[in-house]
Amino acid sequence: QVQLVESGGGSVQPGGSLRLSCAASGNIESIGSTGWYRQAPGKQRELVAHITKGGSTNTVDYLKGRFIISRDNAKNTVYLQMNGLKAEDTAVYYCNAEITAIYRISRTYWGQGTQVTVSS
Repeated sequence: QVQLVESGGGSVQPGGSLRLSCAASGNIESIGSTGWYRQAPGKQRELVAHITKGGSTNTVDYLKGRFIISRDNAKNTVYLQMNGLKAEDTAVYYCNAEITAIYRISRTYWGQGTQVTVSS
């Protein structure tokens, strides 16, 4: 059984930093593209950043320069480094990934989310 688990969320003051982790576990054959999303209260879930298996990245324009996505394929883990956090970054952050489990076809998995709160 494949699982995605996010961690690293918490409360931070404006201007602070957090690093989120998204770890995949289970009977995994390969992990393809992975993305970080966020959902603020009363708003739709939105894409934050995306990284391919080969390491090509794409971050939404208004977060470039503050948010950086990276991955460690040996650890089946994707990271989101968030710097210069603002109150409007407060949201539940989710990761998703295209994962091929052993003897299974590829499908998209979602983690359970991790809360990030930016407040003074």
